[in-house]
Amino acid sequence: MEKLFLFLLELSPKIKRTLWRWWYQNLVRSYPQFDWKFMNYGFCDVNSELGNLNLRQEDEENRYFIQLYHYLASATDLQDKIVLEVGSGRGGGAAYIASYLKPKKIIGIDFSQENIQVARQTYRQTNLSFQLGDAEALPMDSDSFDVVLNLESSHCYASMTRFIQEVYRVLKPGGIFSWADFRSVEKLESLNQIFKQSGFELIQTTNITPQVVQALLLVNQRKQKFIDSYVPGFLKTAFQEFAAVENSEMYQSFRTGKNVYLNYVFRK
Repeated sequence: MEKLFLFLLELSPKIKRTLWRWWYQNLVRSYPQFDWKFMNYGFCDVNSELGNLNLRQEDEENRYFIQLYHYLASATDLQDKIVLEVGSGRGGGAAYIASYLKPKKIIGIDFSQENIQVARQTYRQTNLSFQLGDAEALPMDSDSFDVVLNLESSHCYASMTRFIQEVYRVLKPGGIFSWADFRSVEKLESLNQIFKQSGFELIQTTNITPQVVQALLLVNQRKQKFIDSYVPGFLKTAFQEFAAVENSEMYQSFRTGKNVYLNYVFRK
């Protein structure tokens, strides 16, 4: 089933957008509970300051997912900034940023109405809000954000070019765009061309695949237990691929170098 899903994703941008929306909406309907807060692969580097990231006790169980958000957001100081997260999912990352990194305001945008509903019901910080929106047609004014964040979401978009154009539009002059996601090595050249033609100044590029793989190993048992408990049998293999559990094709693609996980930081 997962091979059919991946095949359909490549047929056209419209089909890709529709299928990913269906997938994420279905995930929320299947498990609407508020304890599932993060949907990223995580980040683990015991030799960096993230290994000593000071978290509240209630956040410890999500440490590796939070660390990936912290790594993304630490591209610049967010205190008192106006921040946009594109692809906010179930809201855990934006809530972490709102609570720990103290922006003046952070808005999470997601194309799944169910994700937005869960996020709004789960988080109540005064400097945090969630809004339904399309990454390729952001419902935001031009030159209105100091920082735009995008984590492990852009591989779902029909047009990376339109997304980058929209990010450039809504950022203030001098604003920072921090992006992190995975790509197959075959698609890196076309991705870099999109970034080169965007008008952004590239500040930093980092391959964080090893740190992501380490996190996947550390959360593997927890993910597998969740899948065994809540995912119907006919969807288990597809969900294991989506979650990149150990020995899945997705996990192995990171181990073999077929896929890489990258962080790019830009300035407008």
